[in-house]
Amino acid sequence: MDLSISALEGEDEVRSCARLMASSEPWITLGRSYETCLGVIQDPSREVYVARQETRFAGFLILCMTGAFVGYIQTVCIDPSCRGRGLGTRLLQFAEERILRVSPNIFMCVSSFNDAARRLYLRLGYHVVGELPDFIVQGHSEILLRKTVGPSTGYTGRV
Repeated sequence: MDLSISALEGEDEVRSCARLMASSEPWITLGRSYETCLGVIQDPSREVYVARQETRFAGFLILCMTGAFVGYIQTVCIDPSCRGRGLGTRLLQFAEERILRVSPNIFMCVSSFNDAARRLYLRLGYHVVGELPDFIVQGHSEILLRKTVGPSTGYTGRV
């Protein structure tokens, strides 16, 4: 698979990401509108990376590299027509490489109804560390996951 991942650039990419996010699961069930998605993608405290297969927009990734959970993968969004082809795994590998430069811990949440994503994350070595019932929508939990290479004390990063 010819895949490139690079930092988000320009308003066209911002709008493409927001459209994809607002029109696909799990964000539909989570009640995320296009405007809400746009705000998340434009948050200056986040790092956004876009995945392209050849020249086709295939998905994106949002990372939070500040705050209590440095190394939080906020969003992994794959175009539904590109799912099941290893793109999610490749985006997560990219995220992990970025995060491990500064933190030994990688965090993310997955919605309790998002079974396919949860299976992928567990297969890639993430472990459930908590559950947040009714956190975003009534009747569903957000499952907090962590993947680690060690404690944060004394961690100097990976090159």
